[in-house]
Amino acid sequence: MRVLTVTLRALTRALALVGLVGAFVLMTVAPARAGEDTFVEVVPNSVQAGARVNIRAGCDNANNRQADVHSDAFGRVMLRPDNGFLTGQVTIPGNKEPGEYPVDLRCDNGNTATTTLTVLNMEQPSKGPATGGGGTAGTRAGSVLLIGGVATVALAVGFGFLGGRRRTGAGS
Repeated sequence: MRVLTVTLRALTRALALVGLVGAFVLMTVAPARAGEDTFVEVVPNSVQAGARVNIRAGCDNANNRQADVHSDAFGRVMLRPDNGFLTGQVTIPGNKEPGEYPVDLRCDNGNTATTTLTVLNMEQPSKGPATGGGGTAGTRAGSVLLIGGVATVALAVGFGFLGGRRRTGAGS
């Protein structure tokens, strides 16, 4: 009986300690509130000059008002409310130098956010060398090879049927 009493006291103390730690954690953690976030994102964030990008942003609880985005990559863009976010599109000028450009969001409520847009310098691939017709191009060799392959498969199947037949004879 004494062992049971000691065990129950230890269990009670352990549960009380867990409860106190849980209460402390719950009291000191700030509650997460939906919509309290300021951000800007550019999709895709790495593009070739001349490409179109989508911009999506959030201005805390002010997503029902327009916001201003500016970058040396494309200039100034006004974002408009769209399904709880602020959205817009812009085309990077075709003559824009490659590099990393900051994209700055400024909300009507005074909040700001920044991200980076990378403009790439990808050269267009050159045409391959003019070396001719490509082997069998321009001849009927392709159709001859196809007919020969079909005939070979048909012969193999025929010989397989003939070789696989059981022979009935005097010894069976």
